[in-house]
Amino acid sequence: MTKLNHFDRFKERFDIEDPAFAEQFEDVLEYLVAKCPVAHSEVGRGYHVVNRYQDVRRCATDWRTFSSADGWLLNPPEGNLPILPEDLDPPYHTAWRQVLNPFFSPGAMANLERSAQQYASELVDRFAPRGTCEFVAEFAAQLPGLILFRHILPVPVDDLPVLFQDIDTYSFGPVDQRAAAFGRVRAYLEQFLEARRQAPAHGDLVDVLLAGVKRDGEPCVWEDKVHTTLDIVFGGLATTTHAIAGALYELATKPDVRQAIFKDPACLATAVEETVRLHAPVVAVGRTARADVEVGGVEVKTGERVALNYAAASRDPEVCANPRKFDVHREEVVHTAFGVGPHRCIGEHLARLEIRISIEEFLRKIPDFELEPDTGPQFESGQLRTMKNLRLRWSV
Repeated sequence: MTKLNHFDRFKERFDIEDPAFAEQFEDVLEYLVAKCPVAHSEVGRGYHVVNRYQDVRRCATDWRTFSSADGWLLNPPEGNLPILPEDLDPPYHTAWRQVLNPFFSPGAMANLERSAQQYASELVDRFAPRGTCEFVAEFAAQLPGLILFRHILPVPVDDLPVLFQDIDTYSFGPVDQRAAAFGRVRAYLEQFLEARRQAPAHGDLVDVLLAGVKRDGEPCVWEDKVHTTLDIVFGGLATTTHAIAGALYELATKPDVRQAIFKDPACLATAVEETVRLHAPVVAVGRTARADVEVGGVEVKTGERVALNYAAASRDPEVCANPRKFDVHREEVVHTAFGVGPHRCIGEHLARLEIRISIEEFLRKIPDFELEPDTGPQFESGQLRTMKNLRLRWSV
């Protein structure tokens, strides 16, 4: 049986939660792009899976036909909570993005650079003398929260481990525990907002969240303010950890890439883009067809669910030669890792900053390192993907 035949079942019986998808991630994505522009799943209410770059881009930009209002999760657990503005369509989505965008702009990120470098340096200093580390727990899972909570959304940093654990359970834990875990994060954030509502204004993002925006000419409801805060924390903690770990995995296994970055700063910027292309935390997002439409030769009916497979689209050989290769010499890196269209990731500039700073500070203090012998990264996948551990070693 050939490898392609082995993956034929993913055409009509795709399941994004299938452990085989997580374990054979690269092979399955390659197969879908090459042989199956649109796969189908019968899991839950069922959904179509759009895999090629041009089709994904078309669907993501056409929000009127492919709506986000039914939620990004393809088969949400009972009691699931919305995250806003992710689970919204324009114009209400646009109103929220307009007030949130300034806090995640390139200029705002430039102001965070020195602090981000300091946090990254301090984290590396904790394990550098030891000669080994478990990079995910000791660095990648910590840096995004430090930046988010100390400079963007001032939640106490001491509460980061509990929030991170509940978000991890929501993303990858047993299905019957996911909604409850996310509910705990929501309850925590609502308490935080309630306390801030009673305090003097700080002139920060929380004040903007509390002010809210208008919907149909009327002030938005309290729940929408809470669920927008929930989205910021979820996105800030659940995503960049994987990309940061992915970057260090690539550097640990590719000494030539490390040397290229040392010699040419342009290679560092490309390394960041290659990282998010190949180690994007968001595998796919859900949309609902609002009209009968054809995608990739497949008829999609009104009301049917569609998964935009960002991970597969970023490996489409029509826009990326030799897509499996982590190539810091590419002239242009084309990917959909941050999404496309109105829902393009609000935190993309923050993610780039965190990945770049992680590479710079690790290489500055530990220029030569490798994987621990007989180890390799372990992953969990669903609509999100994460690296669970990454054991590195170096000489001291």
